[in-house]
Amino acid sequence: MTSGPLLTEQELRDTFAGRAVLITGGLGFIGSSLARRLVTMGARVLLVDSLIPEYGGNLFNVADIESAVRINIADVRDEHGMRYLVRGQDVLLNLAGQTSHLDSMRDPYTDLDINVRAQLSILEACRKENPAIKIVYASTRQVYGVPDYLPVDERHLVHPVDVNGINKTAGESYHVVYNNVYGIRTCVLRLTNTYGPGMRARDSRQTFLGWWIRQVVEGREIQVYGDGAQLRDFTYVDDAVEAFLQAAASDAVGGEVFNVGGGEAVSLRALAELLIRVAGSGRYAAVPFPPEQKAIDIGDYHTDDRKIREALGWRPRVSLAAGLARTVAYYREHGRHYWP
Repeated sequence: MTSGPLLTEQELRDTFAGRAVLITGGLGFIGSSLARRLVTMGARVLLVDSLIPEYGGNLFNVADIESAVRINIADVRDEHGMRYLVRGQDVLLNLAGQTSHLDSMRDPYTDLDINVRAQLSILEACRKENPAIKIVYASTRQVYGVPDYLPVDERHLVHPVDVNGINKTAGESYHVVYNNVYGIRTCVLRLTNTYGPGMRARDSRQTFLGWWIRQVVEGREIQVYGDGAQLRDFTYVDDAVEAFLQAAASDAVGGEVFNVGGGEAVSLRALAELLIRVAGSGRYAAVPFPPEQKAIDIGDYHTDDRKIREALGWRPRVSLAAGLARTVAYYREHGRHYWP
């Protein structure tokens, strides 16, 4: 594998052609998008997913590439199964996890089991069965909690406001330690509000934006909590996929943690207005925060992603308006596969 500035499409093809790539959470939103891109590059792709209904895995996400990938319905909490699955793999794109912040507060033990114990089991499986593997771990900007300053860079203190953020922080730390102590090449990507075709849209368990998109597709009202002035940045899924592939193809990122941002920050009220304008349907109303949501809200957040730009040459390329338009169009055509 190589290091340096952004690799071209041909260089990525040369890197991944014929390589064995395991994607945990592979039937989910980002995992399936990674699989689709890797298939075009000639990689040998194995998708592992538990298909637990609450966690976003959906066989329709890979309907167009089903014959080009291998699928194993398994739970990453199965230590013996993971030891078998990591054998012979060149790259592990580790996206398996529980991502709902509210669910982590309602059921902290399950979040602990998936986002901490299972991550340790995966790393132990790699240490014992395949220490030469390269791992890219999907984390979240939620580890930062309420920002001390904006934009948030990787030097910002980690002080999560919910159980999910605590457990994702632990998952990150295990990956870094296994890089530094055992020489298993790992790096961490802290994602922020990734959206696009294939995201969970049947409810707001994983992302409010998926729920908003369903609402506008169905011509319903979006509810914006508070005054809607909270700032966020949003990463279109193709840009997130590019970050994973560039990181997986680089030898210069071992033990590193990178923010993956989405460009310019936007208020949630402005986001709602843009989404409605792009969709040509729906409406929004400002409503009070539900108490359980308010308790873990982080206020304003947007990302300083200069570190990954400088290390890998990556930057977001899809504008928010263009990404929303693509996503709305996708769910207008395929929504029946994502919600009742």
